[in-house]
Order: sequence, then C-alpha cells, then structure tokens
Amino acid sequence: MQYVRRNSLHNKMLIPHNYPLIEKFRRQYLNENGLRYLEAIMQRSVQYRTFIIEELRRENFPMELLFLPVIESGFYSKAVSKSGAAGIWQFMRNSIGGYDIHINEWLDERYDPWKTSIAAIKKLSWNYGYYNDWYLALAAYNCGVGALDKAIKKAGSKDYWYLAEHGFLKNETALYVAKFLAIAEILMQSEKYGINWGAPVPHNATETITVKRSIDLILLAEKLETDKTVFLELNPSLKFNITPPDVKYNLRVPSEHREKIEDLLAKNSLLIRYYSYRIKSGDTLYALSKHYGVSVQSILDYNPGVRVSSLKVGQTLQIPALKTVAAYSGKKNTENPSFNGSYTIKKGDTLWSIALKYKVQVEILAEKNGLDINSVLSLGRTLKVPINS
Repeated sequence: MQYVRRNSLHNKMLIPHNYPLIEKFRRQYLNENGLRYLEAIMQRSVQYRTFIIEELRRENFPMELLFLPVIESGFYSKAVSKSGAAGIWQFMRNSIGGYDIHINEWLDERYDPWKTSIAAIKKLSWNYGYYNDWYLALAAYNCGVGALDKAIKKAGSKDYWYLAEHGFLKNETALYVAKFLAIAEILMQSEKYGINWGAPVPHNATETITVKRSIDLILLAEKLETDKTVFLELNPSLKFNITPPDVKYNLRVPSEHREKIEDLLAKNSLLIRYYSYRIKSGDTLYALSKHYGVSVQSILDYNPGVRVSSLKVGQTLQIPALKTVAAYSGKKNTENPSFNGSYTIKKGDTLWSIALKYKVQVEILAEKNGLDINSVLSLGRTLKVPINS
C-alpha cells in the first residue's frame, strides 16, 4: 500500500494512496458539487477554526484532525444525531465524564464548539497514547475503545488496515476512517482544488466574561443596539438563550462590546425579562412551572423565601420568561382528590415519580404526608395517596 505524506504544520499523518475505500470517497468529492459542498462546510467553521488550529498546534497533533467535524457534524454547532450525539464533535450524554462538559436545565455544553474542541482533542490524545496509531485512534473515536479492543483481540493484530480489510471492524467504522482520510487529503490541498474556507474570525475577536446572574442574550443585544445573532452563535450551549442564575458562566462576547457589557453589569441593569404572577387560591408551583415552561426549582431560585408547600395568596412571583406564553388563569376544573389510599415506598421512588403515578400534583402529595418535595424517602414507609386516581 502506498502512502501520501501530508505536511500538517507540526505532526504528520500518512494517508494511504490507492486504498479502495479511500479512493471511492475521493472520487465522490472530487467533482464540482463535492468540492462546493466541502467549501460550504468549511465556511461554517470560521467562528472557531482558529481556536481549533491553535489547540492542535499546542498538542503537536496532525492538522488533518481539524477536518474531523466535517464528517461528524458538518461543522453545525447544533447538530444532533439519531443516537443523540450532539455538537460539532458529536458527544453522547454518557461520554462527557472527565471533560468539563455540563448538562443541566439551562445549558448543554456539548453544543459549545470551544469546550468540546478541547474535549475532543483530549479524547483523541488519550486514544493515540493508548494505541500509538492515528488510524486506530480515529477508529476508537467512532466505535469506542472497548469495541476496538475486542476487534484487535479477535484478529490478533493491531494493524488498522488488517482489521479493516479482513472485516474485524464494523462497516460503519471502516467507512468512517476512510471517508475522513479522503476528505482530509482533499482539504489539505484546498488551494489546488479551489476550495475557499472563508476568512477565519481572529482568536482575539471574542472574549469571555464570567457572569453569575441570568442574562437574556436577546435583551442584551437590544441594549447594545446590535444584532442578536452574534451573541446566540457565540453561546450555542444555552437552551433558552439565557445564562444560568447563581452559578458562574463564561459568556462569550465580541471583544468590541466587552466594556459596554461590563458597564451594564456594574450598574446591575435588568438583563432578563420576567412574568409577574400574583398567587391565587389553589395555585401550585408545579402547575405554574408547567404553564411557563420552567422548573419548580428555577421559580424558587428567582423568588427567595417562597416555599413550595405554603404559597401565600396575593404574593407576587417573578417567573423567568423562557418562552412566550399566555397569562396563567389557573387550573380548570380543579379537583381535590381524597387521600384515602396508601402506597409503600420502594427502591428508586421519589415524590415526583409517585405523584406522576397517582396523577396528583407533587406539592399536594408532599403536604398531605408532611414532607418537602425534595425529601429523601425511607424504604417501606407508607404514604397517603388518592385511591381513585
């Protein structure tokens, strides 16, 4: 098998020449439609391409790895696969441990191209350190180390090409590596093929400001009299385009707006919209949370002193406006079920799961049993429940 050596600024990756699968993909992309397709994908990377290149240089890694998101996500920061992998590097929820990537009610950092680029390079670094082979490292990125180790053990060989040619790898993985290598070879010669990547955004064009309060990015853009799109593109991990309350978040902003934003923060300017709601008889935080699309805990976070089990009629709540909804008019046909049944707590039960089972609001279930909604339940304890649900 012949190899084509491609210089990659620091390290080098050998790309096999005349390997059937790689040649198949080369032919697929080496036409006008294929080249323009690759060009469009690379132009999506302008916002964070400089950052990825700098991280690869820092690790002395092959620059070809810059093109892995081309086949993972097409450089769409909001890409989601059928299996639930997300972001430009396609991380699964169960594969983010140890990479400082967080998922909660407010954000999903798998969509953060900067954080996940660091994580992906760290993952590839581990794979390469384990196998001492870039082809195997790439295969493991696709199928996982466990599956690749099984294939190696079964084949009795750590030669990637032997594994691929003799069917020890899943077809998906063999195609994945071949497609990557073909595209990498083409894109490393972009000038030859007339592929315009688009001018990258300089690394110093954006900065991060650590905030510990909720900021609605759309409202922030309005106050700065600038286009909201850039703020949304720089912070794609935010689920509601609002930074989380009471925890540190590194807000990425255009450098030109940094001083104005810091001034707004120093003046404690209102940077989030709220719905104001006056509590009526029969209201519960659970019902309000369902209507406004925000968790009970978030309502509590924004309203210090409010207790789930003892809402006061006439009290005003500030509820973050995560979406546009009609005014809440209270639950129609509210029934007050009789708690004349019983339920014995089993392993894994929570008040929330029991409330769902008996179709009763969790606050009412807690109140009837002298509990708080987040109480730890004791196995074997008997709770009062509505028998007719």
